[in-house]
Amino acid sequence: MGFGWQELIIILLIVGLIFGTKKLKNIGSDLGGAVKGFKEGVKEDSKKEEE
Repeated sequence: MGFGWQELIIILLIVGLIFGTKKLKNIGSDLGGAVKGFKEGVKEDSKKEEE
């Protein structure tokens, strides 16, 4: 009972219409920045543990 590619495309179109592409772009960049910050934090913690 998973989603097929057709259902996912329809869902993405609906989300795009509701939020608008500009807002989705901002959300994507914010999420990317958060993931990048998390990875850097994990990397720093592992360096501190090695020392």
